[in-house]
Amino acid sequence: MNIDLKMPQIKSHPCFLTPTRIKPELPLFIFLPGMDGTGQLLRCQTAGLEQGFDIRCLAIPPDDLTDWDGLVKQVINLIEAELKKNPRQSVYLCGESFGGCLAMKVAVKAPWLFEKIILVNPASSMSRRPWMYAAIPLTQWVPGYFYNLGSLIGLPVLAAMGRIAPSDRQALVQAVQIVPQKTSIWRLSLLRDFQINPNQLRRITQPVFLIGSGADRLLPSVAEVEYLLEHFPNAKMTILPDSGHACLLETDVNLYEILRQNDFLPEGKGQTKMLSSATN
Repeated sequence: MNIDLKMPQIKSHPCFLTPTRIKPELPLFIFLPGMDGTGQLLRCQTAGLEQGFDIRCLAIPPDDLTDWDGLVKQVINLIEAELKKNPRQSVYLCGESFGGCLAMKVAVKAPWLFEKIILVNPASSMSRRPWMYAAIPLTQWVPGYFYNLGSLIGLPVLAAMGRIAPSDRQALVQAVQIVPQKTSIWRLSLLRDFQINPNQLRRITQPVFLIGSGADRLLPSVAEVEYLLEHFPNAKMTILPDSGHACLLETDVNLYEILRQNDFLPEGKGQTKMLSSATN
């Protein structure tokens, strides 16, 4: 069962979308989305996650061309604003793909804000994919019509479409189409230039949970989470062997259940506290 998110008028700056039911007594679950930036593609997971969390999804305006530093500052400001309403709330930070890169930068900048961190197929390997690195400047010369058509044709690379329900496939198509070509090029350039010093990751002592898709046709997500596992001092990982890059849209993927099985839910939700060790 999907629970739709309220979609406010997205202004000229990032904002948080919220589920239909606010639960201030539960930990905040901050979701940072992929390249689409809509925050709407967590829709499949909301019903499960709201059992244990008070959910917020970052929405970035389609024409937003803010750099990494600006996005990090805006996300931190949004989280701090939420915590002012409820200072005793703990915060789980979750980033998928592009949002995984943003989550790492936010966590490095303000680690004291977060109790736990979840990274799903983080796109932090982009700069190590030479063919993608070289192709990004070329996309600006592609006519708009062909660019939009190419985005749709490329969906099977982005997602395992056969594992996604028809309504969620449509949501994915809409999310891809909402991002203008100029914005896509800008966000790809951010991924191309993404860098984070391993020493910075080693200073994040909170528990980190890494999720990689074994059938990701877009990025080497399994190799990337294995790489990150070596640098976070308190991390664990799991692999979804049959999932594509946009795994959170897949019918058989239940993020809440994955967190439960890996002892990564808030205290009191039927799991033991995660030990301070790096395992897979």
